[in-house]
Amino acid sequence: MADYILSCCSTADLTNEHFAARDIHYICFSFLLDGMQYPDDLGRSMPFDRFYAAMANGSDTKTSQVNVEDYIAYFKGFLEDGKDVLHIAFSSGLSGSCNSARIAADELREQYPQRKILIVDSLAASSGYGLLMDKLADLRDAGMSMEDLAAWTENNKLHLHHWFFSTDLTFFVKGGRVSKASGWFGTVLKICPLLNVDLNGKLIPRYKIRGKAKVIEAIVKQMEEHAENGTDYQGKCFLSHSACEEDAKAVAELVEKTFPKLDGKVQIYSIGTTIGSHTGPGTVALFFWGDERID
Repeated sequence: MADYILSCCSTADLTNEHFAARDIHYICFSFLLDGMQYPDDLGRSMPFDRFYAAMANGSDTKTSQVNVEDYIAYFKGFLEDGKDVLHIAFSSGLSGSCNSARIAADELREQYPQRKILIVDSLAASSGYGLLMDKLADLRDAGMSMEDLAAWTENNKLHLHHWFFSTDLTFFVKGGRVSKASGWFGTVLKICPLLNVDLNGKLIPRYKIRGKAKVIEAIVKQMEEHAENGTDYQGKCFLSHSACEEDAKAVAELVEKTFPKLDGKVQIYSIGTTIGSHTGPGTVALFFWGDERID
């Protein structure tokens, strides 16, 4: 057992069971649904089907990042138990929570000079962030020190790929990523935007694909082009989705057919309420290890 805590945010979009099995701790973001606040606690307080149904029916959502005071309270519990902490933060390209974690860590180092607390910006999101945490748990369990694990994360995090597509442009228009006019024409023409997370950890539109079948082919084609060793990829592959499990299963089936040497079956998770508040229902995301993200 490692003598330090491996920690992340709930926006890594795995399950509570997965985090518990891998001994990964997490702190919850929060969100408002029609003015009522809930923790983004992996679907326990607000089941995902209920959440996305409410969004589809017009409910208003608003997210809240973890603030400095919340981080201090969270980290302090570990430090008082005599544990050091390595916290891998949600992408700074999508939230200011990484900066809040760093401010909290600076304050706590003065209070607990005998303890160590390290903060690393994941530049990752959703179950891609989860795939990173799963890999870090492997390395920790193999005996890697906290300092070496932090350095490994910094050196390798841009080799983690995130590709997303959406079959529903409603919330991309609402969030300002797509104009109203483009959203209207895109809906009429059945355009499905294909996006990825860039080297700064931001979600960037890349292609406009017409039709669900073609965008499923296109997202797997990106994996063919970028995965480590191409179609001989031997790593893990995670998927997440927002209330469109059949689409996620279709992507998983094509991935498993295209990459016969995968480390196990494709693992499918739900996009959590923080990220889902911005994507809305109808989004599928694909995550894998590959070449370095350079733009």
